[in-house]
Amino acid sequence: MGISINTNTSATLASQNLSKSNMLLQKSLQRLSSGSKIASSSDDAGGLAVSLRLSAALKRTEATTSNVSNAISFLQTQDGSLGNLSNILARMSELRTLANDVTKTSGDVGNYYTEFQALQSEFSKTMAESFNGISLFNTTTVATSLTVKLSEDGAQSMIISTFSLKSAALTKVLGSAMNFSSVAKFQTAVGGISTISAAISEIATDRATNGAQTSRLQFALDSLASNLTNLEAANSRIIDVDVAAETTRLARNNILVQAGTAMLSQANASSQIALKLLQ
Repeated sequence: MGISINTNTSATLASQNLSKSNMLLQKSLQRLSSGSKIASSSDDAGGLAVSLRLSAALKRTEATTSNVSNAISFLQTQDGSLGNLSNILARMSELRTLANDVTKTSGDVGNYYTEFQALQSEFSKTMAESFNGISLFNTTTVATSLTVKLSEDGAQSMIISTFSLKSAALTKVLGSAMNFSSVAKFQTAVGGISTISAAISEIATDRATNGAQTSRLQFALDSLASNLTNLEAANSRIIDVDVAAETTRLARNNILVQAGTAMLSQANASSQIALKLLQ
């Protein structure tokens, strides 16, 4: 190649290589500083599209996990109230039995009667309890239900019950048949214990249903946690930078930039040979 002043091909090539090496160096720095393999959409357009969908699915899965956890809390609160109702009914049946003791005076029976009435009031109050404004129980004659979504896309769901506390057995506990007008009637009434026993059986059935629903939701929550982990791993493989590999590329690109800078300096100086020929 001849020696010329106007055109320095070696310097042009060295400048191009230096520019490429510097671009790769800056990209490595950007990836390492951000922790993301895809610094811009041009790095991996397809991968970025997949990552965006996975990220959205991750957020929906996290939200679904929160919803299912709240539903479990609802059922746990409901079960606690059902357990309280069961304890109240057990004590009420005990009081009715104690009132039948022939060795008790009317004053003794009156004390039982006072507690019995107080427990009826507590029973009624418990029936009206709620969880974050949502009634734990349905006070109509027909049981209502709440739908819980179990998957992030909403395709899977299950029904949890807000049990009706207006069944025949439970209604009688607060009805006229158990609303004794006097201590004497409280002591001599027949059928009270069987009425309460029927109500206890109703509560037991409701608690069993509650436990089954809670168990299913817990398994659904475990499945969501597993899905969340797998989605995070899949998204990480696409979007997260491999620090070890990128650090190696950073060192190589850094050396190339330094070498390119030195060679560009040498290429720029090579045209000075023409001056020696003119001396």
